Amino acid sequence: MSKQPELVKGLGLYGATSVVAGTMIGTAIFVVPGIMVQDVGSPWRVMLVWVFAGVLSLFGAFGYAELGAALPEAGGEYVYLHRAYGPLWGFLFGWTQFFVAKTASIAAIATGFMIYLGFFFPHLSKVFCEASPAGLTLRLTGLQLGAAGLILLLSAINVLGVRRSGAVQTIFTASKLGVLALLVVLGLGLGHGSFAHFQTVVHSRAETGFVSAFGLAMVSALWAYDGWNNLSMVAGEVADPQRNMPRALIFGSMLVIVVYALTNFAYFYVLSPAEVAGTGTVASDAAQRILGTAGGAFVAVGVMVSSFATLNGSILSGSRIPFAQARDGLFPPALAAVHSRFHTPAVAIAAQAVVAGLFALSGQYEALFTKVIFSEWLFYALVTAGIFVLRRRRPDLARPYRTWGYPLVPGIFVILAGLLLANTFYERRSDSLWGIVLMATGIPAYYLWNLWQRRKSSQPRS
Repeated sequence: MSKQPELVKGLGLYGATSVVAGTMIGTAIFVVPGIMVQDVGSPWRVMLVWVFAGVLSLFGAFGYAELGAALPEAGGEYVYLHRAYGPLWGFLFGWTQFFVAKTASIAAIATGFMIYLGFFFPHLSKVFCEASPAGLTLRLTGLQLGAAGLILLLSAINVLGVRRSGAVQTIFTASKLGVLALLVVLGLGLGHGSFAHFQTVVHSRAETGFVSAFGLAMVSALWAYDGWNNLSMVAGEVADPQRNMPRALIFGSMLVIVVYALTNFAYFYVLSPAEVAGTGTVASDAAQRILGTAGGAFVAVGVMVSSFATLNGSILSGSRIPFAQARDGLFPPALAAVHSRFHTPAVAIAAQAVVAGLFALSGQYEALFTKVIFSEWLFYALVTAGIFVLRRRRPDLARPYRTWGYPLVPGIFVILAGLLLANTFYERRSDSLWGIVLMATGIPAYYLWNLWQRRKSSQPRS
């Protein structure tokens, strides 16, 4: 009997760190500071939110580092939830990620890339075809077609081997860090700004007090930091995972905290708080203040580079979730196939590309994705709490890295994540409820799948 092909451990320390930093740094850093200053009212408070959210994400990375080193398998949170709480919770995570969260996120990132490509090719926003079946108007633009095409292109690169996709990730992550570093250097050196901007306060739109406003700004910052968990999904392809998983998670997260803090410092040095609060394109406005009309092109290129790396990292990591589920018999078995030549989960990558591509073509991904942020952080809290569960249930499990500051650090993360979820539910109840409902649809799917599997196995073979 021929041996089945296995995944290749093709991600070294630099590639793994690039997955962490490259998926964390997306388009949010170019946009959300304006939203955040509207929430909290002053640059220093915005800076405090960035640091606090970064430390919270770092605390989460400490916990994931222990789990990733102890359970270095493809699938990440799916594996941790499955081992800590049982197959239902692992299934719910994978269900949410595959059918909405990860695939809609991939569609959103690809569309963001195309929107900024439209800076150079304005005709991309042109409607190529329009139909109204059953009274529902559907439009197809060059942006949607381009986004779907970009998803297929990067998915194909990922099929060709983890080393190739890891090299792409490293190159484009280094490029995006270079763009942000140049923006900081030019802003502080040539921006002709003022440190007096940091003493200015603008009116906060929050009506429920500073703590609630801080929590809302945290949601924006945590969206920007989101992605520190993605390395865990490709743990089965990290070389020497017992050493490289913790190093990449911690170093990558710390690197992004520093980059975000410096970038926001440059924004508020160049622009006044009122100017930042009044724009949804803070990076573009700052670059135009520094470089004139060339600033818009500079930021467009920067966002495209950033989006490309984030998209590649999301495709690389996200496809390992359905692969791991199928390997455990909780998704169609075809998704567990490994390509005989390239040693990648080619079918899972293709399936993810189809769902994400449909989201990109439909244009309906954004409304769904904003509704699953609540469930995302619910899973983060459950995974980190799983450290306590597994230490009690599996004391014999080899743990090459143990969470720094245990039990205080993971405990703080779980408590703060719970408070963030409570505040988000209070302030954005509709979106939170939708996130819970979307996740809960996986419960009947889980039991129906198990029922079908039992009936299938009970049937006599011919």
